[in-house]
Amino acid sequence: MTTSPSAPGVTAGAGRAGRFGGTAGADGPLPGPLPGPLPTALLTAIAPATWGTFYVVTTELLPPGHPLFAGLLRALPAGLIALAIGRTLPRGGAWWGKAAVLGVLNIGLTFPFLAIAAERLPGGVAATLAAAQPLAVALLATAVLRERLSAWRLAWGVTGMAGVGLVVIGPAASFDPVGIAAGLGSAASMALGVTLTRRWGRPAGVGPTAFAGWQLTAGGLFLLPVTFLAEGGPPTIDASAVLGYAWLGLVGGLLAFVLWFRGLTALPVTSVAVLVLLSPLVATVLGAVVLGQTLGPVQVVGFGLALAAIVAGQLPAPRGGG
Repeated sequence: MTTSPSAPGVTAGAGRAGRFGGTAGADGPLPGPLPGPLPTALLTAIAPATWGTFYVVTTELLPPGHPLFAGLLRALPAGLIALAIGRTLPRGGAWWGKAAVLGVLNIGLTFPFLAIAAERLPGGVAATLAAAQPLAVALLATAVLRERLSAWRLAWGVTGMAGVGLVVIGPAASFDPVGIAAGLGSAASMALGVTLTRRWGRPAGVGPTAFAGWQLTAGGLFLLPVTFLAEGGPPTIDASAVLGYAWLGLVGGLLAFVLWFRGLTALPVTSVAVLVLLSPLVATVLGAVVLGQTLGPVQVVGFGLALAAIVAGQLPAPRGGG
């Protein structure tokens, strides 16, 4: 689902690949070299891999019935810490607006949609809907980034989504319309956020930590009233909950989003998008290791298909394959 790493095929405003795999965004060149495409992809993959721990952390460590509060603590404290580390605020009205838009799309809307989908659907159905994100990014890239739509990339995107479905959907899966709409909404919201992040790049002199801090803080501030209107006051927090919230905020929030946004400005957007398939795969592995869940032959096949799609998403399309 990608264009070649050496030729992202984006417009001038979207940024272009630099000598070291970095980009020059619409606001000027990014500071400092980045490693090559493969090391950058491996570092970026840490983000969706950590997101795959969300289910086991939520079920084993956090108080039930407060998914939005978990999302709030995952976003706002991490954003404030990132701002303190980066010590850079948006300059000019344009970047204040862009940071707000990206924060709401990538975090502020995505987290509530995911919470609704997880509440109303079996986890497998919700994960499969989230796996539609690479397909959405491929379509948006043609409209926003002017990338050529590739049958080869679309085929691998469908393969990856099907593989995730085989891994996580059981025979008794139910399909609640509101839950399905929320699951697709989460995929669409983050897909648009991912595409616009690539389109706008990062301003000159702004590092990935500060850039992530802008978006996490904006998303967290958006979530603040939503959380308390929907869930009321915070739950009772014990020692295990403190550990769970710390993991989600520092690792699943701060570290993951710094690496994620760093990768988005360094790699073709569809190469990054397909990495989200790692999240349900990691969740499945943790379910087997931590919760004693078993993997049948169909799930093993699906696992292999999803991994193949992830690998194919990091490689150039063959000649004639789009």
